[in-house]
Amino acid sequence: MIRSVHLQPFLPPMALCILLACATSASAARPAASDSVSAAERREGFVSLFDGRSLRGWHGYGKSGQPVQGWKAVDGALVRTEAGGDLVSDKQYGDFELRIDWKISPGGNSGIFYRGSESEPQIYRSAIEYQVLDNDHHPDGKNGRDRWASALYGLYPPAKVANRPVGEWNQTRIVVRGDHVEHWLNGEKVLECTLGSPDWKARVAASKFKDWPSFAVARSGVIGLQDHGDSVSYRNIRIREL
Repeated sequence: MIRSVHLQPFLPPMALCILLACATSASAARPAASDSVSAAERREGFVSLFDGRSLRGWHGYGKSGQPVQGWKAVDGALVRTEAGGDLVSDKQYGDFELRIDWKISPGGNSGIFYRGSESEPQIYRSAIEYQVLDNDHHPDGKNGRDRWASALYGLYPPAKVANRPVGEWNQTRIVVRGDHVEHWLNGEKVLECTLGSPDWKARVAASKFKDWPSFAVARSGVIGLQDHGDSVSYRNIRIREL
């Protein structure tokens, strides 16, 4: 009687090495998720708002449930690639600390909105804006320090210039707790203010925001990334609720 023999499939050592090398190369070619939250940040309660590969968790302003236009995940960054409107988080946040990296194009303008309400025609009628700008080459850079990068747009200028040259990544922190707001840039606290304070009311009364009764009223709202017509990239988007 002839016994059947079960042959175990195998690969010659050289073929196995080639397969492993190809797998390693393919893995290296895929951009790593640049939204990684460190172990220390996780212990502090931070979570990621961007997985580095998709727009999951985001939608176009006022267009919940519709395909996102104008923004794409590119090499681990969230990039404004063409006209599509502002991009906002699916979830709303009240008191929080947001950490986010950004890189603006030459002459570019964008912004990071918070506590925005989608009940308004445009997000800037309700949300507060952390300015993102090429200070040296965009016209807003000549319209006052309250338009410079890291300003609370139109109201509070940064106390110091902490942004890096155009084309380099900047690290932003926005801390909002009750009425207290802080803007940080590249490890420097550049401004703080108190919403509803006499100083705040005076500045709003002297600005275009005086005509928008919903401005900075909501105690919670969406996080937004501004489409101002220019190329801009965001990555490492982490947030913790306070």
